[in-house]
Parts: sequence; C-alpha cells; structure tokens
Amino acid sequence: MSFSTDKVARAVRQAVTDGLLAEDRPVAGLLDVGGVRESVAALRGAFAGVPEVLHAFAAKACPLVPVLRLLADAGLGCEVASPGELRLALDAGFAPERIVLDSPAKTRGEIREALDLGVALNADNLGELDRIGALRPGHCSSVLGLRVNPQVGGGSIGAMSTATAHSKFGVALRDPGARERVVEAFVHRPWLTRLHAHVGSQGCPLPLIAEGLAALHGLAGEIDARAGRRQVTSLDLGGGLPVNFADDSVTPTYAAYVAALTAAEPALLDGRYAVVTEFGRSLLAKNGVTAARVEYVKEAGGRRIALTHAGAQVATRTVFMPASWPLRVSAYGPDGTPKRGPLTPYDIAGPLCFAGDVVAHAHPLPELAEGDLVVLHDTGAYYFSAPWAYNSLPRPAVYGCLFENEGGESARDGRRGAGVLFATVRAAQSAREISLENGADRADALLTGFAARPRG
Repeated sequence: MSFSTDKVARAVRQAVTDGLLAEDRPVAGLLDVGGVRESVAALRGAFAGVPEVLHAFAAKACPLVPVLRLLADAGLGCEVASPGELRLALDAGFAPERIVLDSPAKTRGEIREALDLGVALNADNLGELDRIGALRPGHCSSVLGLRVNPQVGGGSIGAMSTATAHSKFGVALRDPGARERVVEAFVHRPWLTRLHAHVGSQGCPLPLIAEGLAALHGLAGEIDARAGRRQVTSLDLGGGLPVNFADDSVTPTYAAYVAALTAAEPALLDGRYAVVTEFGRSLLAKNGVTAARVEYVKEAGGRRIALTHAGAQVATRTVFMPASWPLRVSAYGPDGTPKRGPLTPYDIAGPLCFAGDVVAHAHPLPELAEGDLVVLHDTGAYYFSAPWAYNSLPRPAVYGCLFENEGGESARDGRRGAGVLFATVRAAQSAREISLENGADRADALLTGFAARPRG
C-alpha cells in the first residue's frame, strides 16, 4: 500500500543499471505494481461487509491504459469524466456496465454515446435530466443517477472541496426549493434510480465526508417514501479519501473511512442500497515516485539550488500550491544508491523557464552534485499523467515495477535484475512527437491552407 523507502531504493538503483534513468533519460515515473494490488485489496477488504458494491477507479487520477488494465484485472470498475477517459476505459477492458460517467458539462453526443453503450451516467443538474430523458432509448440499460451537493462545507483546500455553498457540481440541496425539486425529479422519472454525491478529497476530514454521505442516504429515504416505491436502488458515494504525504504510513485507511460512514449513518452500508465508490488518488498516490537527474547545483543569495528535470511539468499542483501539495524529496547518487551525510537546505527546482518552478523549498538533503538523482515521493496519482506542456517539455516515461516474490516471474516484456522487473507503461515522448502534436504536419496551414469560399 506504500512504495516504501527500501523498495524505492531498490527500484531506483535497478532503473539506473538498466538505463531507464540516464543523461538522455533524465526523468521517469516508477509505479509499484504490487503496492497497487495491495491497495485494491485493502479497499475491497474494508467494504467486505457491504452486500453489493462497485469500486470504480477515478480515471483522472492516472489515465494510463496499462494502469487501468491492471485495475480492471483486479476487479475494479472505472469512473470517467470525459470522452477521452471513456475511450481509455474501454480500451483498458472495462465492461461498459462497470463504467460510470460523471461530468458537469456533458454534450448531447457524449450522453448519447454513454446511453448507447450502457455506461452508467450521473446527471449534474436538473436540466441535464431533461436532456437525458429526451435522448434515452427505449432499450437503455444504463443506470442513471443525479448528483447532489449536500453543502456541508469545505476542507482545508478550497479547490478540492466540492460540497461548499457555491460548488459548481451537482444540485445544491440547501438552496431554497432545491430539495423538493430533486424529490419530484425522481418521482416523475421511474428510470432515475441512483443518487450521487462527492464531498471532496484532499484536505477534507472523514467526519465532513461522512456528514455529506449521511445526508445522501436521508434524501434517498425521502424519495422512496414520496414515490411510494423502491425508487432509489443505489448510492454513488464518490471518492475523496485523503492521502498522507508526510511519510510512508497510509492514513486514513479505507477501514477508517467505512467506520466514519457507519458512525454518521449506521444504515448507509447495510445493503438496502447498492454502493458505488470512486476512489482515485488514495489507490495510487503512495505507490509511485518520480525520479529526476540533477543537472546543475548553484547558489543564489546564500541558498543552494539543485536544477533538476522534475518541475511544474510533472508537479504542477505542488509548484503552484506548495503548502497544499508538499512532496517529500530524497537524494540518490549517480549509481542509484541513497546519499548519506550532513544535511543542507536545497531548493529543488525544475527545468521550466519561470522563477516559481520549484518543487521543494529549503529541503534538507545530503550534498548534491551534477549527475545525482532526486526522488519525489507519493506521485503515483496525477503526477504521472497530468503533465503541463509549458516549454514543450516531453512527457516522461512511466515504468511499472515488480519486486521479487511479487509475481515477477510471470511479467511480460519485463527487465530482470536484482529482484526488480520493469515494464514500460508509457514511453518517453520524443521531440518529433511534440512537434506533430503541435501542428508540424500542417506547418503551411496559415500560408496556403485557406480554401476560397464558393460564390453564389
């Protein structure tokens, strides 16, 4: 469930030996496959007492097809929020009925595609319900729901809090008349059978999350009573388990999450309603690291600065919101072995051409030199797969790691050595691929590409 310091050291050392980290490969992501499987097992174990549950991985946390395929193989479903994520989920092998589409701005085409495939769909607002009703075919097998905002408040990171008074997501339940409109929407639409809420993720304490989901359960009971029938059959609880970025320990746990929900509403998980979860960050964050080469070490104003190849292009949130998204940093020598010695404060800076491109300020590390490596811990979610294209820097390679006694013998296309195997999840982007992505095959478009409009 956590890419431990010992395992990171083994992986980095072998990645250097295998040439996955080198002068011409100065940054890479490493994902502990065994750790991911353990995280999935912990999630399923925590919900073992719930009669019917679908754990749908939030694809946004790591939309890399091999990672999604790993999670599908582990028995998870997939939550998607765009046509691109839906395509990735299908390509990864998720059955349509195990996919949930959430998005606050679905087009008619996106809705039509989901309904035709049988993908579950949560409407964001009452207007979208009208759109779904008009597009819904008679043979539709999609489970259809409505997202509500219980408006229980925010956590310590405003951007991660989705149950605030003015959140853009869902129907705001505490607004005048909104609750009644939601109840009536269900009563008049027999095909509407799921309620969805997501209180927030990082920075949101478990009691706050539990309060919001208890409110969801209460609303379901009110809808059933008004309808005079079993109208709501499932509750989508969203995701949002916070991650501890301070050390290797996994806290809070999924078991603690289930305990908090049960304390807030004992009937929430009793089986009356099937349950959907949408965890993302908590399944992968602590199972990944990003390793980057130190290109130069310099001083400015009496402060030491290590210029590396991991900056805002792979750690955007950390660079722009360092207090909310701090990362641990450790140091390794050119051969991939951990560095020892007296600690000195370093600013760990990235390669982008703006002054704020710093992933850690005054971070105590052993003395660094050109060719050393720095490792950013807990980057298995979002950091690998949400790159920022500033300066047209290439997307780095991502490799899955298998350790001795974790199934390495059966790994395909892997690299063997010292008990660590690597499999390429995503190859490093080439300069030519960057150019093509930015219109190289249409270089003359603004010179000769304008077609004359026909007259008449």
